[in-house]
Amino acid sequence: MIEQKDEVLANHLTNRGMDDKMVMGHPAGLFVLFFTEMWERFSYYGMRALLTTFLISEIAKGGWGWTNESAMSLYGWYTMLVYATPIIGGYIADKLTGQRKAILIGALLMTLGHASMALEGFEKNFFFLGLGLMILGNGMFKPNISSMVGQLYPNTSSKKDAGYTIFYMGINAGSFLGSLLCGYLGEKIGWHYGFGLAGIFMFFGMLQFFVAQRVFGVIGEQPKKETAAIMDEEETPKNVVRDRLVVVAILMIASIFFFLAFEQAGGSMTIFAKNYTQRVLDGTHAITFKWLDALLTIIPIGAVTFVLFKLSAKIFDKYPLTIIFTLLSFASIAALGIWKVYREFTAVDTEVTVAWFQILNAFFIVTFASLFSKLWEKVWNPSGPVKFALGLILVGIGFIVLAYGSSSIPKGAETAAVSMIWLILAYFFHTMGELCLSPVGLSYVSKLSPKKLLGLIFGFWFLASAIANKIGASMGGMIDKISQEYSMSVFFLIIAALPIVVALVLLLLNPMLKKKMHGIN
Repeated sequence: MIEQKDEVLANHLTNRGMDDKMVMGHPAGLFVLFFTEMWERFSYYGMRALLTTFLISEIAKGGWGWTNESAMSLYGWYTMLVYATPIIGGYIADKLTGQRKAILIGALLMTLGHASMALEGFEKNFFFLGLGLMILGNGMFKPNISSMVGQLYPNTSSKKDAGYTIFYMGINAGSFLGSLLCGYLGEKIGWHYGFGLAGIFMFFGMLQFFVAQRVFGVIGEQPKKETAAIMDEEETPKNVVRDRLVVVAILMIASIFFFLAFEQAGGSMTIFAKNYTQRVLDGTHAITFKWLDALLTIIPIGAVTFVLFKLSAKIFDKYPLTIIFTLLSFASIAALGIWKVYREFTAVDTEVTVAWFQILNAFFIVTFASLFSKLWEKVWNPSGPVKFALGLILVGIGFIVLAYGSSSIPKGAETAAVSMIWLILAYFFHTMGELCLSPVGLSYVSKLSPKKLLGLIFGFWFLASAIANKIGASMGGMIDKISQEYSMSVFFLIIAALPIVVALVLLLLNPMLKKKMHGIN
């Protein structure tokens, strides 16, 4: 089937020195960014899947034996700084380096950070040095790769939201594989193996982006080189810019209430999975899980490999090293996946790792991202505030499910063994909420922000996530206190209430916010 050419999009790409070849109806450059971000998220979520569990695990099992509250405190500071530093990285890229160099600097720093964490068995300070390097690297990397996605499309393109959703699928493919494989190696073999594996694939991501830079034309170059290419954009009136920035600010505030709940995945939900969920399986349950886990390992690797082959058909002749490096990384991932499946099928006991539950969010996104992309593009495309409200309501429902599932846990209990189904359902609702909010948020920041400040404003978007992560971790650290004084259900209901209330406020403000967007939807 021959793809129908989007002339407006093709002209936009040509004016920026890019090839107008399309992959699945989108610029080929989108998929280079897709794979770069995928490996970065592999490294980040692979490490995050282990962080809290490593800190609270017994010293006899190689962990540090920290209390839940202490682990949540470090987790909160780390995730806050990871999302706060992009405001600096966005400014540096806007004023000095351009997005491309910032991405490469960030990738190098994060690779060194993971390598340092892998040495924690020799000296504990390597662990903290690694966290610091990853914080700095993420600050340079994260806002700039997101802003480059937005620059691939004109603001009027109906494909922009869909492009961000596809990009978001890449983020979550990396999250899925990282949580699955780094989590498995860390918990089953040794913590430092999990931390080290995360760094190896960050290095792969850096290499494949480095050799593919020409695919972006002038997009992401140093600011002085890029200025001439974007002079064709109309000067936006100051009152319109101001109104649109007000909308961006309100959406950022709303996102804080989403992410303080959503990011419990690495905090209180990890504690719930480790101490309160039945993870040792036997009989038919064990056999069923082994087959399910095998399918969840092999099928996603195959699906993302299919996307890689689609990209290679378009750009291999011009950028062979990019495809070769990415193929090598996928061959390594496939080998690890097959080894993991074989090891589990030959094991006597079946124990679900704590990190396994964190793959569910990414799995649901990879499964449903295309559906949401088509929904917004062809079926129903409500305003940004309505999409945000839907996301907030759905993440609240996820915690209502957990509150119900934990209702049988006695007040003050330190361990329990409730069914895995409640965590699985919670992750499902959280993911549906994320698909309504996160990729849409990235797209609206790109569409509503002045181009000369795009990197900086993306930095503010991630600053909102930083605030949410710190507040969320502080709330997660109260899980023991609230469970002892009231119950585990009350703890989850408190978290559920906050995003649902904010969703109702957004729905009330929707007419006013639509006017302030001045035609952008």
